[in-house]
Amino acid sequence: MKLITANFLTCAVKGCKTSPASFPLHFRDAELELQELEFQPEFICNIVPRINWDSFQAMANELGFPKILDKKPESDDLKDEKILRELHRLLLETQIIEGRLICGNCGHEYLIKEGIANFLLPSHLV
Repeated sequence: MKLITANFLTCAVKGCKTSPASFPLHFRDAELELQELEFQPEFICNIVPRINWDSFQAMANELGFPKILDKKPESDDLKDEKILRELHRLLLETQIIEGRLICGNCGHEYLIKEGIANFLLPSHLV
């Protein structure tokens, strides 16, 4: 699972749909792996406006990465290759191989195994 994917996920439990605490999901016991990919500056420039920056910073912090910027990058920031490369490394090259995603509202845990998060819920939570 890539960090970029986690920025678009929320808790699937029915009671959490309207709770702001169900996003972002929080990483626990995450095992990371860097998978080197071709640098894609255009993709990064196009995806940054869609990212919830506060959630992205919180997730990166939970995984042990320092802040890149204090606020969401502006168009001028996206001209800086160093910033683009750092965002590329975090968003596209950082893989969560094993661990858990935990809802801040209900505490439900989604297991991540072999890079895939299991979002199937038991029937009593649907």
